[in-house]
Amino acid sequence: MEKKRSELREWLKAIVIAVLLAGGIRYFILAPIIVDGQSMMPTLHNHDRMIVNKLSYKIGTPHRFDIVVFHAEEGKDYIKRVIGLPGDHIEYKNDTLYVNGKPYEEPYLEEYKKQVVDGPWTEPFTLEELTGRKTVPEGHLFVMGDNRRFSKDSRHIGFIPMDKIVGKASIVYWPLSDARIVK
Repeated sequence: MEKKRSELREWLKAIVIAVLLAGGIRYFILAPIIVDGQSMMPTLHNHDRMIVNKLSYKIGTPHRFDIVVFHAEEGKDYIKRVIGLPGDHIEYKNDTLYVNGKPYEEPYLEEYKKQVVDGPWTEPFTLEELTGRKTVPEGHLFVMGDNRRFSKDSRHIGFIPMDKIVGKASIVYWPLSDARIVK
């Protein structure tokens, strides 16, 4: 009888440890997210399931073109691409991104740009026109969805405070046929 109790205690201990480990990993390190909407097409699709690395920005800072998840003002999490870092001057003209006066290629947009016949994929703007500021403020990011015509992003909601960033999203794990590392 004592042997069965001891075995049961060991099993319960193992289960409790496993649950605590899984909870700790999900809360502090990695978390799943479901893409909701078309704002990141063609890179991400509606209902793609992704892993968010929560440690990525606790250790370092975001890089231009990272795909990040952040807490939006509406109490929802958004997933967008980092376009502007603190101190950057952002401008779009002739469907080209300019950061601090230098043109940048955005290969993740090429598929859509080729299909558009009725104007630019990204409407022209300057940061100052949108926000009244010449540069992205310290401690903030300027983010945009890849589906520029149908994305609610920094052009509409403003700069994103770094402390609202949940983490970097770079792995699609579902649907299994589309599993990949996203760039």
